[in-house]
Amino acid sequence: MEHGSTFNLRTSYRMLFVSTIAFTICFAVWMLNGVLVTYLAANQVFAWGPVEIGWLMGIPVLTGAIFRLPAGILTDRFGGRPVLTILILICAVPMYLLSFADSFLSFALCSFGFGLAGASFSVGIAFCSIWFPKEKQGLALGIFGAGNAGAAFTSLIAPTLLNDLTNNGTDLEQWRRLPEIYAMLILATGIGFFVLTKNKKPEIIAKTMADTLAPLKEIRVWRFGLYYFLVFGCFVAFAQWLVPYFVNVYYLPLVTAGILAALFSFPSGVIRALGGWMSDTWGARKVMYWVLGTSVIVSLMLIVPKMEIYSSGRGIMATQAGTVTSVNETEIVIGSKSYSLVTKSDSFENLEAKLLVFPTKETWQEAVVKQGDEITKSQLIAKGITRIYFQANVWIFAVLVIVLGIIWGIGKAAVYKHIPQYYPNQVGVVGGMVGVIGGLGGFICPIIFGYLLEITGLWTSAWMFMFIVSLICLLWMHQSIMKLVKLPFNLEEKFASLVRVKNKAILKPILEWNEFYKTDIKAIDHQHKHMMELINTIYIKVENGEEASEIYKKLNDLVAYTEGHFTAEEYLLKRNHCPNLKIHESAHVLLMKEITELQQKVLSANKEELLGLISLLRFWFPGHVLEHDQRDAEYLHPIKTAKEIQFESDADSDDEYKAAIKSD
Repeated sequence: MEHGSTFNLRTSYRMLFVSTIAFTICFAVWMLNGVLVTYLAANQVFAWGPVEIGWLMGIPVLTGAIFRLPAGILTDRFGGRPVLTILILICAVPMYLLSFADSFLSFALCSFGFGLAGASFSVGIAFCSIWFPKEKQGLALGIFGAGNAGAAFTSLIAPTLLNDLTNNGTDLEQWRRLPEIYAMLILATGIGFFVLTKNKKPEIIAKTMADTLAPLKEIRVWRFGLYYFLVFGCFVAFAQWLVPYFVNVYYLPLVTAGILAALFSFPSGVIRALGGWMSDTWGARKVMYWVLGTSVIVSLMLIVPKMEIYSSGRGIMATQAGTVTSVNETEIVIGSKSYSLVTKSDSFENLEAKLLVFPTKETWQEAVVKQGDEITKSQLIAKGITRIYFQANVWIFAVLVIVLGIIWGIGKAAVYKHIPQYYPNQVGVVGGMVGVIGGLGGFICPIIFGYLLEITGLWTSAWMFMFIVSLICLLWMHQSIMKLVKLPFNLEEKFASLVRVKNKAILKPILEWNEFYKTDIKAIDHQHKHMMELINTIYIKVENGEEASEIYKKLNDLVAYTEGHFTAEEYLLKRNHCPNLKIHESAHVLLMKEITELQQKVLSANKEELLGLISLLRFWFPGHVLEHDQRDAEYLHPIKTAKEIQFESDADSDDEYKAAIKSD
């Protein structure tokens, strides 16, 4: 049993590799019903409709979801090796018993049992994260999460196995051998995991159950859970639902449907490692913005169902009265006047085999009069018919679905990047809770899809649901982030506070220091206060109508001071091994670019333009302090060497602060 925070990366990567393989097999087992239930229903082995199919797909996911939290708690307390080994070995029993199922109830009970394989995720997340330092956890957990590709394994292999085992459907009872094969596979996985890994637990373990569950009181955990409901739960749901979707909507054979479903599942699993790297490099928040926004757009594109619409088109009215003397497919003759008809073409034949990106339209005309009829002027003699057809070609649909799967795969890594950062010693319980909510998505969604299909008759109703969930996640995330960066003052009130007395402006400062800005590092807070004073001085000079050259000089002071301040911050961040160093440095580069451009514009601006430019400083500086400096405050503390022991107590001026820095 190991404790401690030292890392042997060679051992760490070995633990990660073995855990990822085990999770891949567990995920393949977890997703078995997507293929097996579809096969049994399609071949009428059991009389199951959409609702029963939805329940049987969802039940294993439910088990994996509800047991993720207790599995995560057990992993934090006892380590991942014993917990995952026992979990896998237990799953082998109901998987084997599935081969004897002969009714919906027995199938459901066995599915509930082997669904425990889904809880392997929270065990693996807690087990793998503890083997890696903070700055490498995003990539490590992304690699582990690539085990989601086990869904592709089942979608790709299981249909072929079923065809081979049943001799292409001539001996359907041989389907029962497939659960036996899966039972042996997962049994071997459990034994291999136990032999090839060693155990390790967090340094700090909560003493009581109340301490263990304390993070679950925070709304942040539940917000992460909703994100995971979408990017993981909906992924799990569609990994199974796409098989019957392709069969019923595009009339594909089961094997082909399984291959296309695998094309959705496999990239989504593998790309998770890239998502971890992206989250480490650019930050999980930015990645999630991109993921949720794209999910909204792609889901919206997939909403449109197969359509064939008939509507009234442009008809023909008689230009003079008379008797109809001739009517055929191409013309109507009234007296001496002939009216040509637009005839129906054969352009709509075999449309489903064509590559249609946009709706296809056809218009024709049909006579509404017959030979011998007496016609008055302006009477309708031929009606117009417009036919509109649209169905995304199966390949266009497949590409959009694969793109969505990739996006969700990146999102899965981004969600779990947050957890070890906020809860480093409670990854098991927090990751377990987030996993529970995500797993419930995998359970609930197929059932919802089934009921929506029954109610609306539209297979695309599932994508309508995805659009709504994606939009809710995006809006909630945006609202939460806006609260985080909300400035601690009312900007409108600052402008309203302007009072004119004897043509002279009496101004409140646009930036005021308060506790909201504190980093609790005396020297850093001192410099932040001075930067605010410079900004307020510049603003008052603009309001008082001083020359642009004077304002430019004061801005130059702000630029020089800011550059020195950023240099000092970067020195400390680098020396204290801040994992967000590159992100923080990039923010400094951007801020310096913005203020330098602002300085150049001042010389050519009138007073009104100056007010607009200087007002930008209200957001320029506070946003950086609130987002970056407070986040990385622990890495801005000076290291207490003999030369710097008086750093915090004596650095009451910038000169002393710089001297402390240079004394190294």
